[in-house]
Amino acid sequence: MASFSIFFFQAMRNPQFVGKNGTRLGVEKTYKLFIGGKFVRSESGRVLTAPGNNGETGANYSRASRKDFRDAATAARAAFGGWSKQSAYLRSQILYRAAEMLERREGELRSEIERGPGGSNARSEVSRAIDRLVYYAGWTDKFSSVFGAVNPVASSHFNFTTPEPTGVVVVVCPDESPLLALVSLVAPVILAGNTAVVLASTRSPLPALTFSEIIATSDLPGGVVNILAGDRAELAPHFASHMDVNAIVDGSGDEEIGRALQRGGALNVKRYFRRDLAAADWAKSDAENPYWILDTVEMKTAWHPIGL
Repeated sequence: MASFSIFFFQAMRNPQFVGKNGTRLGVEKTYKLFIGGKFVRSESGRVLTAPGNNGETGANYSRASRKDFRDAATAARAAFGGWSKQSAYLRSQILYRAAEMLERREGELRSEIERGPGGSNARSEVSRAIDRLVYYAGWTDKFSSVFGAVNPVASSHFNFTTPEPTGVVVVVCPDESPLLALVSLVAPVILAGNTAVVLASTRSPLPALTFSEIIATSDLPGGVVNILAGDRAELAPHFASHMDVNAIVDGSGDEEIGRALQRGGALNVKRYFRRDLAAADWAKSDAENPYWILDTVEMKTAWHPIGL
């Protein structure tokens, strides 16, 4: 008890926290879920430990539950109306702002990737993630013109086909390239006006949870992107059965997870898309595909009479 009193007295005299050998103790980061624009702990109170590099123990992070997912889906639905009605130009500017913020915090994201398994290419991954976010930001105000059409009809009407957002989309990230894959999967979804509930990499979730801090400061409205971390096998059935989810983009590369998502998705005819890319392919043009935008949009056709 006396030793604790001495330690406490020394700590109070010194504004820094000190350890037994007199060295300063760092303030460990708390990794939370990102739901509705807020950083929250799991309602269950559960945590998981992220594996570190070389087999060492990484940091603890909140483990999302079914209730956390339901909260995220509710937040995504509430944000959909406002986000989908924003101009394409404004959505483009917000995504570009996120790329700016990612550039400013490149060192932090690189450290997050390096401390996890397979983080030897961290510098390249962060740089490519920035470039990819800028790339998709550029498509935001162009894809409608490129993929839409004015259709010839045999009557005195204009006939237009234009893409419109689907709604709430669940994105399941792979274990490899935890930051680059997340950006590559989420950007095509939200640039079209959809909102997203994202399950981060199971093996290396910390970069995604840190990326949520960038989202929070990038002018992106709360609820447009919600980032969860947890067990895929636990959450996949809930993703598939939730009646207010309109589409699922599955980048897990896991056959069993894919079957679970497709079986449950049949309940409300969810769209389901697989992104089966090898680890190295996330850094290639295969993951920079503007046609991915079309997977989570609806092509709507309108008739308008020609005035005299």
